[in-house]
Amino acid sequence: MADLRPLRFLVVDDNPHMLKIVRTILNGFGVVHIHEVSSALEALETARNESIDIVITDYQMEGMNGVELVKTLRDQNKVANPLVPIIMLTAYSERSRVFEARDAGATEFCCKPITARDLFLKISIIIDRPRPYVRTKVYFGPDRRRHDPSKYRGPQRRSDDESRPNVA
Repeated sequence: MADLRPLRFLVVDDNPHMLKIVRTILNGFGVVHIHEVSSALEALETARNESIDIVITDYQMEGMNGVELVKTLRDQNKVANPLVPIIMLTAYSERSRVFEARDAGATEFCCKPITARDLFLKISIIIDRPRPYVRTKVYFGPDRRRHDPSKYRGPQRRSDDESRPNVA
């Protein structure tokens, strides 16, 4: 994996202990630029004023939750970089929550209790295998398909010509 030292991370969690855990893990990977905030509103302010390469956010927070934050970060009218990769952290790993985060535009999903290995894997996927971004009437974010789309034969299959104009 590439050198992480030049990357700028934004970590969002209303639990100060979790902020410290994530910071310690990132420091262990060589990351030196870490913005830590305890609310989604602070995260939006930081995203507007700082150049951020990767966002790591908690799912469950007071006020605006992580899913709402992801949706706002994907809105090009509200932030400068709607293409920023976002890793959702949560202790709630039910399939419905994973899909909710994915459908909001989260790039990766990481379950708590977080391990250095799991976080490293998610960051590696973002860097080494980035997915194209897709814009439709109801969704903007990384392509949600992780499988080979050529094998899908269902009624909602997009042709290459149809999907190209929507790729950011």
